[in-house]
Amino acid sequence: MHDIRAIRENPAAFDKALARRGVSPQSSAILEIDSARRACIQAAEEAQADQNKASKLVGAAKAKGDEAEFERLRSLVAEKKAEVAKMQEEAKAKDAEMRHALMVLPNCPLDEVPDGEDENDNVEIHSWGTPREFDFKPVEHYELAAVQDGMDFEVAAKLSGSRFVVMSGAVARVHRALAQFMINTHVDENGLTETNTPVIVKDDAMYGTGNLPKFAEDAYQTTNGWWLIPTSEVTLTNLVAGAVIEESYLPRRYTAHSLCFRSEAGSAGRDTSGMLRQHQFEKVEMVSITHPDHSRAELDRMTECAQGILEKLGLPYRTVILCTGDMGFGSRRTHDIEVWLPGQDTYREISSCSVCGDFQARRMNARFKPAAGGKPEFVHTLNGSGLAVGRCLIAVLENGQNADGSVTLPEVLAPYLGGKTKISADGELTSA
Repeated sequence: MHDIRAIRENPAAFDKALARRGVSPQSSAILEIDSARRACIQAAEEAQADQNKASKLVGAAKAKGDEAEFERLRSLVAEKKAEVAKMQEEAKAKDAEMRHALMVLPNCPLDEVPDGEDENDNVEIHSWGTPREFDFKPVEHYELAAVQDGMDFEVAAKLSGSRFVVMSGAVARVHRALAQFMINTHVDENGLTETNTPVIVKDDAMYGTGNLPKFAEDAYQTTNGWWLIPTSEVTLTNLVAGAVIEESYLPRRYTAHSLCFRSEAGSAGRDTSGMLRQHQFEKVEMVSITHPDHSRAELDRMTECAQGILEKLGLPYRTVILCTGDMGFGSRRTHDIEVWLPGQDTYREISSCSVCGDFQARRMNARFKPAAGGKPEFVHTLNGSGLAVGRCLIAVLENGQNADGSVTLPEVLAPYLGGKTKISADGELTSA
């Protein structure tokens, strides 16, 4: 959420920043609501002062036996009391109106973010690895002989509908191994704290990370009003919601492996084959809570953590900075990491790392006490995939495929697979 004081001080800069994201000028409408809200607050305070003054005089009039003055003053107190209540109610309504107006507006991009309209205007900033040259035509993950018995979309459709999958055997085991490998790497080498959080949350948590109110249709809601998390960014970030922590407590770096749920409301007809875009999937998430001065550097650190997973797996990738037209709602700058998928002959997103500044912290009221003293300040938050487990499985299968339909697996997964390094063409885990 945006700082209303900053909008008051420089409305032109606010409108200019939003314009880079294709949003029309908003400052005039917001400041009009803010002005009305402040006028109601001032009127309530003045009425309260008049009420207090009249209340003090009521007793004096009674003591003097001046019944006419006593009745006048008592009537004035009642009148002012009603006026205070009315002005407070109007101020509350204006405050809610302003909060909603601010809640639905995206974050302002950093100056360094390139302008653009869509993914075609994103800018590559890093690449690693060279796509393998095959002496046969590579196929997509779901076409591999090695996974035919271990990746069942038809049974999943009977159970749950489209965009679900039932994994079994070697495929399920490799999927689990990937998640364990990611978590262990982030904890043992990257210094993140492993965390296990709920996958069902209340409204406040979804509002805090910016999933509500704007993206309600992209999420699943239970019949009693709770929400299934689209990613554990929601729960990990909200660990500091409503808190005032010590500066020495920063930075906090969390990681969690969780189920994630998305309705994919805006992706009808996209990636309908295979398990690239699912309603239910798993991710290893990274979240950092930092001091404002350190959040930009933390974005680079988080990006390197995600990139390191792909490098250990030997998967070629490229990293791009998203342009203003392709950024997520709460982001100030985003790095997308795209892994090479030979079956599609293209790079596809496998991680998105974003710095949100104080955008989420204001929604959550998450602050820290400066070590040097002074008023509490809002923390900065960051989030990133480290990685999307299902998409990583796809990349491992497609990049490791062999002409006979078998799959050679990355060596770093062997300790998680009983030393096995291959899925045979008939779907069994074997040693190479």
